[in-house]
Amino acid sequence: MDAPLLTAIQTPADLKRLSIDQLPQLAQEIRQAICDQVAQSGGHLAPNLGVVELTIALHYVFDFAYDRLLFDVGHQCYPHKLLTGRLGLLPKLRTREGMAGFPDPDESPYDLFAVGHAGTAISTAVGMARGDQLNGESDRKSIALVGDASIVNGVAFEGLNNAGTLNRQFLVVLNDNGMSISEPQGAMAAYFDRVRVSPTYGDFKKRAHKVLESIPGGSILEEIYHRSGEMLKHAIATDHIFEHFGLICVGPVDGHDLPTLVDMFNEIKDIDRPVLLHAKTIKGKGFEPAESDATAFHSPKPFTVDGCRVELATGQRSFTAAFADAMLQLMAEDEKIYTVTAAMGPGTGVDKLIEKFPDRTRDTGICESHAMDMCAGIAKTGLKPFFAVYSTFSQRALDQAFQEVALQNLPVRVCMDRAGLVGGDGAVHHGFLDISIFRPLPGAVLLAACDEPTLKASLRFMKDYDAGPTFLRYPRDSVAKSPFQPDTDCPAFELGKANLVIPPNAKPDLVILAYGSLVYTAAQVVEELRGTNDIALYDARFAKPVDIELLRKIITANIPIITLEDHALAGGFGSAVLEACNQAQLPTHQIKRLGHPMKWIKQASRTAQLAEVGLDKAGITHAILDVLSNHPAPTPPDTVAQI
Repeated sequence: MDAPLLTAIQTPADLKRLSIDQLPQLAQEIRQAICDQVAQSGGHLAPNLGVVELTIALHYVFDFAYDRLLFDVGHQCYPHKLLTGRLGLLPKLRTREGMAGFPDPDESPYDLFAVGHAGTAISTAVGMARGDQLNGESDRKSIALVGDASIVNGVAFEGLNNAGTLNRQFLVVLNDNGMSISEPQGAMAAYFDRVRVSPTYGDFKKRAHKVLESIPGGSILEEIYHRSGEMLKHAIATDHIFEHFGLICVGPVDGHDLPTLVDMFNEIKDIDRPVLLHAKTIKGKGFEPAESDATAFHSPKPFTVDGCRVELATGQRSFTAAFADAMLQLMAEDEKIYTVTAAMGPGTGVDKLIEKFPDRTRDTGICESHAMDMCAGIAKTGLKPFFAVYSTFSQRALDQAFQEVALQNLPVRVCMDRAGLVGGDGAVHHGFLDISIFRPLPGAVLLAACDEPTLKASLRFMKDYDAGPTFLRYPRDSVAKSPFQPDTDCPAFELGKANLVIPPNAKPDLVILAYGSLVYTAAQVVEELRGTNDIALYDARFAKPVDIELLRKIITANIPIITLEDHALAGGFGSAVLEACNQAQLPTHQIKRLGHPMKWIKQASRTAQLAEVGLDKAGITHAILDVLSNHPAPTPPDTVAQI
């Protein structure tokens, strides 16, 4: 048995001391370490298994203590982290004490950007290349590692357009595994399919003799060709789509052949022109269940391996599952509903809708801006588009929501999963800005669901609301057990009206207006304080418009208010309440807002993150008691439930 290699690697300098023949063993150890940990804690599995050899080869050839390595999306960074001294952080993956699931400059100088959104790496790498050049450090290599699903993002194309103008070394490594989270979409995906199977790309040696014939005399490419090694000569592609962006295109090459990758990077690294290396990889490589079902193992929950069988951990019913089932019912009832997602079919539940209603459901790929604009076009034809998207990714379509949707008064329905704190993915994926981003849009309606019945009711409201765009938020969490039995007991959503969840016995000492799923946390607190304090709890339902008539009654009765939201305080639901009161000339000195403070919340469990920002039971209880201790005792009780 060969001695273990991974435990001896503290920096990439240790990696460079290994022989080429030892690298496959290292690759196997990295895969085993990642599989063992993700099986325990969950995390991104298949994306990381697919880039093990690419990452080893990059660190073996380049010096990223000085050179620049930029990740696109970043969910494929585990091998990179294990090669840069963070093996000891792996056992606490995606927790505050352990390794973040995405690149994090606070964790290591080898991570240049904290990233979790697709399409960004090429542009930031171009920026660093230009900055280094002006700083007299053109010898610093710039490399962007990008997936085939990410590179078709609009921002990535903008980056490519500018990369082609660089008059220096620049390398884009295209990690082509034929997947995003699920099957990639669009014409570019079909192009990559053709490239992978084309015999023109499959045999370097047969192509080598024809390359010079297609190169114009005196061109840069001819110069590069003549001073290249045999391997690079055989791999240069003259009819690759990205050649038209001014990049020298190489490949496809086998992204799991370590000796070839090392040789190729050694030949490419000193080319003083932009180069794109097209590497074909297998998502989930080395773990058969992940290779067979890369979508299920993209970011699985903990799992167990029992012989040839793999069991994924199951949890309680999620808001995502509730959304999918509600939409299945609505789409069956209304043939005008059209549902769209942007490469997040499984994550939003839209994959179920695609299977049932393929003609009225579309996955656009990683292009939220296009998806929002497409929804505007669909709405213009009289259909009812629903855009299912993560809250953090909805930010990427703000301009389109402004120009093509809100400005046109079009009824596009935006359903934002993962709103609020998201747990292990950390700051790159928190959905804490959607209220403040979309609330300023004239004519927009913002609403939130607190459980499955209110989710169904909110979707029904959106289906029938045609006066402008609607934006619904719900968290990455399990749906709470609802007091409404059956669901039809849940009051229908009425524009701008809150719903009383826990009525007071008399004139309440305090009123809580909770927006979204924190209604249930607040309900637990109210029940525990019921013996000593009389508190009314409302499900606010709408952040725009807020229930100004309810606010007028509460404030006129001199009752303090706490607003509660899983969102940034700046521009959020509480701010909407303050603004509405100011416009109605109502005093606001007795309104206390609870929400996210102005700081980044690192990876941890969602429960721990809510506690950190004071949105757990203890934090809400403390806020209530603090408000009550500073408020004068109420006057004798009025009649019950007037507020």
